[in-house]
Amino acid sequence: MLQLSMILNLSKIKTESLLLFCKDLILSYKDKEDIDSYGIDKEVVEKFNKIGDDMLTQISSVTLSSNYYLQNRKHYRIKAILNAYNFINQELSKLLKQNQSFNPSMLYFAMLALWFKELNKEAKSKEYIYFILYPYGNVYDDFIVNIKDKEFKKLNIEMLDLAEKIIYKFDRISLS
Repeated sequence: MLQLSMILNLSKIKTESLLLFCKDLILSYKDKEDIDSYGIDKEVVEKFNKIGDDMLTQISSVTLSSNYYLQNRKHYRIKAILNAYNFINQELSKLLKQNQSFNPSMLYFAMLALWFKELNKEAKSKEYIYFILYPYGNVYDDFIVNIKDKEFKKLNIEMLDLAEKIIYKFDRISLS
């Protein structure tokens, strides 16, 4: 269990940590050339990249720079955010098998969809309105239902399953 000495809005802490994690996922593959090596249609890669760019812009508008979090990691609120971030990272590491195929785009997207749409987190928060109103269903149609490559479709479904395991466990953890 994570421990804190002060009262915090746990939902906002978890939301911010999830957004930071997703920002890092997006930045980890943004502008990489090796994405094409999966044999995915260029159109699909471009759609994923456009969504990633849009999400990154929105995430960046509601989070601070990575340096800020690192420089202020001893502050009780930042410490809680980083602890929650580490929880997500550790769960992902546990669940991913070594050398397992991985689609970070679908993973972060599914995590956000579960958090904001299925679990209805921060539904009354103006700062997260973009993530609450985002048309997740359209993207699921594009990247699961309409994908012709069976292996890529299977990979995306695996990312959905992985996101569910992480997010449902993340929702249940207590930060106090």
